[in-house]
Amino acid sequence: MFPMDARSILKSKGSDVVTIDGSASIAQVVELLAEHGLGAVVVSADGVHIDGIISERDVARGLATDGPELLGQPVSRHMTSEVMTCNPGDSVAELMTLMTDRRIRHLPVEVDGEMTGIISIGDVVKMRVAELEIEAEQMLEYLRGR
Repeated sequence: MFPMDARSILKSKGSDVVTIDGSASIAQVVELLAEHGLGAVVVSADGVHIDGIISERDVARGLATDGPELLGQPVSRHMTSEVMTCNPGDSVAELMTLMTDRRIRHLPVEVDGEMTGIISIGDVVKMRVAELEIEAEQMLEYLRGR
């Protein structure tokens, strides 16, 4: 059985990350979310270093407080600046715990301060289900005496 970690998730899904500059408008981030079917976008001036993250939740909260004027405001005003990240070797169990405890749905993967991918809670659940299926099959093989 191969290790079930952030690295294996990225290997399975790919490491492309959609980013947006903090000076872009909320309207632009909404378009990007819709275009790519995403729940969050990493805010990065260079596409490598993480400046923040902005999610559908952030947009909804902004609409509640600022109304339609929100759409013209910069992403940097509404993004989360303190972004939780993970390492490629972090296990699926560690990722699940972090995401559950911090109530986050998106976790950029970093190596030496540079972003190498992003993992969603859906990616983690999919990998955990795969883990459970492998474990169940191994138990059945053991019980069959193989």
